[in-house]
Amino acid sequence: MLSLFKILQDAGWPIWPLLLASVIALAIIIERSWKLRTHLIVPDGLLRTVLDEVTHDAVGENMIARLERHSPLGQVLAAGLRNRNASREIMKESIEEAGRAVAHQLDRYLTTLGTIASIAPLMGLFGTVVGMIEMFSSQVPGSSDPLALAHGISVALYNTGFGILIAIPSMIFWRHFRAKIDGFIMEMEQQAIRLVEVLQGDRA
Repeated sequence: MLSLFKILQDAGWPIWPLLLASVIALAIIIERSWKLRTHLIVPDGLLRTVLDEVTHDAVGENMIARLERHSPLGQVLAAGLRNRNASREIMKESIEEAGRAVAHQLDRYLTTLGTIASIAPLMGLFGTVVGMIEMFSSQVPGSSDPLALAHGISVALYNTGFGILIAIPSMIFWRHFRAKIDGFIMEMEQQAIRLVEVLQGDRA
């Protein structure tokens, strides 16, 4: 079985940008997997706690500030509480603004991960082209260099394979994180609507 060093040596210099892309993609996947845990984004029971505070008329600036620091859902609910004495339209606008800010936070690094998933096969294709160029340029009429030919083939195949190897998990995790964030946003919207209805006296 070929060692990693031998593979990198045979793949030539085009493999290094791919290797860097793989490290970045892995770091993003680990970071987003850790940060996008459900209990950190939409903690269970938070809305119930907030509604209890509203019922007991215990809502104040300190309570709202703690709620805002608590979680992304807390930021959305805090925006509604800050405008609890305003009209329904103003409350909804403030919640929507907070929701957009939260969505931007949740999307952090996903653009980079999606870009890596898209360009990794192209980077691998570039390495393939480099390998083919090296292979054909080593061949002169009347003679052949098997070592140069083998090196060119190695560069072409290793880069293609490595590009695909990076793209597949990157795309899978990008789609997974996007679906997870969409679910979080929908859950936060539903809880924010419930808060607005309670504050406006539409629901108990």
